[in-house]
Amino acid sequence: MYDGLKGFRDFYPGEQSARREVTDAIEDAASRHGFREIATPALERTEMYVDKSGEEIVEELYAFDDKGGRGVSMTPELTPTVARMVVEKGQELSKPIKWMSTRPFWRYEQVQQGRFREFYQTNIDVFGSSAPEADAEVLAVAADALTSLGLTGDDFEFRVSHRDILGGLVRALADDPDAVDAEAAIRAVDKRAKVDDAEYVGLLSDAGLARDTAREFDDLIAGVETVDDLDAVAEAGGDEVEAAVENLRNVLAAADDFGAGEFCEVSLTTARGLDYYTGVVFECFDSTGEVSRSVFGGGRYDDLIESFGGQPTPAVGVAPGHATLKLLCQRAGVWPDEELSTDYYVLSVGDTRSEAAALATDLRALADDVVVEQDVSGRSFGSQLGYADSINAETVVVVGERDLENGEYTVKDMASGDETTVPVEEFPPESGLPTYEDYE
Repeated sequence: MYDGLKGFRDFYPGEQSARREVTDAIEDAASRHGFREIATPALERTEMYVDKSGEEIVEELYAFDDKGGRGVSMTPELTPTVARMVVEKGQELSKPIKWMSTRPFWRYEQVQQGRFREFYQTNIDVFGSSAPEADAEVLAVAADALTSLGLTGDDFEFRVSHRDILGGLVRALADDPDAVDAEAAIRAVDKRAKVDDAEYVGLLSDAGLARDTAREFDDLIAGVETVDDLDAVAEAGGDEVEAAVENLRNVLAAADDFGAGEFCEVSLTTARGLDYYTGVVFECFDSTGEVSRSVFGGGRYDDLIESFGGQPTPAVGVAPGHATLKLLCQRAGVWPDEELSTDYYVLSVGDTRSEAAALATDLRALADDVVVEQDVSGRSFGSQLGYADSINAETVVVVGERDLENGEYTVKDMASGDETTVPVEEFPPESGLPTYEDYE
């Protein structure tokens, strides 16, 4: 008996059917907005992640040398891969490029609630547009996906921020702007809710802010609760921050027009810790706070394509993580039912295999998503009926030798146990999905 690896999960049919329903909802929302599906490899060159994040990233990767001596890693995220793909095709791709992809990723990190070493995300990205409408569409796709799952504005919120506001404000408040590490200060803001106050202020001090200035900075960003509150931040930050504030206002206004505005709130204490983010960023949270961590996030990464050797190409994206999204859906009571469902079980009695198989084929032709099973084990009547019950068959159609001699089938409703007979020539009908109630 072998145990599964820590942080890697098995999904049995019931749970997998629920996961498929959620994945379909996310992908359908993206497809309706014109995002096209791509597929990407499980392995990339390790140097791609080292160049992007530094040598220390290797400790978090499943990295190894392949049989050709190449340093490779199992992909920990999609963004570098899609950046590589955009660079490789260059000017062949029509702009804006709107791509989506659902797939697993791998990171060697501590396993905890909602975080695994193999995890699944749906990435939704726009390349080639710096307009606020691109940011707004990404927010709209995320909102459409969540509401299609049955979630409402009482269940989730998008906390929207702007990294240029944070970086510009740090530089404007510092005694020596050139001595401040703005990226380190933004990473400190990203950890604000995860560490105690003393450690947080210490991180800001390490980034180059005097302690009293760190307090002033935090008071300013924490005091922003509405769009109107951004005026004080813009005034304190000067021209750089004013431009970023205007951009944030424009994105939020576009989000209103795109139908996502009701789910958005301004939150300058939201930062997104990855350094490649460049402008608007956001995170999705459980409105009740029961799911304590971010459900997923996204934002702008306008410099990444150029850093991979491509032409300057603005980009914005979001990546719903399926494990944390499950936590939110379960808390809200909208996680899909994990029980199996079957529309029909065709039960064969005696030497009726060919007739039963033909009927099963006819039933499957009634609709693209109809589920029809038939016996493949040569079991008895009772065993087949027990199996039909175990797969939650709604209707059982008995094809028996005696039934066929009488020119009929027996149709049984599994919920009530009631049954009736139906002439062979009347079942199935030319359209519709027949049940016992149609013939009782």
